[in-house]
Amino acid sequence: MLTIGELAAYAGVTVRTVRHYHAKGLLPEPERDHSGYRRYDGAAVVELIRIRTLAEAGVPLARVRDLLEAGEERFAAAVAEIDKRLETEIRERQRHRARIARLASGDSLALPREVVGFLERLRALGVDERIVRAERDGWIPLAARSPERVQEWIARKREQIADPEFVDFYLALSEALDRADDDPRLVELADRMAGYLAKLAGERGEEYVGDDGIEPALARLMDSLVFETVPSARRLVELMRERGWTGWTRLERVQESRAQPQVPLRCPEHDR
Repeated sequence: MLTIGELAAYAGVTVRTVRHYHAKGLLPEPERDHSGYRRYDGAAVVELIRIRTLAEAGVPLARVRDLLEAGEERFAAAVAEIDKRLETEIRERQRHRARIARLASGDSLALPREVVGFLERLRALGVDERIVRAERDGWIPLAARSPERVQEWIARKREQIADPEFVDFYLALSEALDRADDDPRLVELADRMAGYLAKLAGERGEEYVGDDGIEPALARLMDSLVFETVPSARRLVELMRERGWTGWTRLERVQESRAQPQVPLRCPEHDR
């Protein structure tokens, strides 16, 4: 005969668990010996292991009792059902594991492969990691909101970074990240950006510059992510508005703006 501690050890549970099963009526309480201790036989070990196995499989304790009292045919059917559910859960957990494993690859956790490639291209061009991070954070809600349009948007981005003048903006912005709002070089950068946009609008049309189909509310959200990561971008937006353009994610013409001198895109500090 076994003590409650020995029973628990054979079944791989705690004494507290055995007492809990007693309280739930799952495991009958044996009679006590002359010293007042419970004594269990081998059948109790088998029954406790059955209870533990069903409970660990996620079967509610109320149903465990029902299954233990079922006939062999009904019990077998219930076990088959449990096995099927566990198989489904295993597949789901495997999918979760695959997603968690992608954490090691950073950007690819929440972004399509094409966008990850674009971000890697920015890094290869020497763009500051803070700007790359701002781009990434903007792409995450964009791709989640309109996954069917990612190919269209990324094609435009690829076309843009194939233009050396456009790449200069990323590099110039990288250098401007830690500048104060009153730094004259931010004004110079705004002049260059306005000149480039005017040139691009003249060659390709204003729709090409500003009509990306991103809804205004989402554009504002993406702008806020940029401003958090790249604070100088907020000042640039203010300066660009003075030069006839508004927005960051969605560039649009300001109806009435004062003309500003436009300087060539490439500045001496980039040629050094």
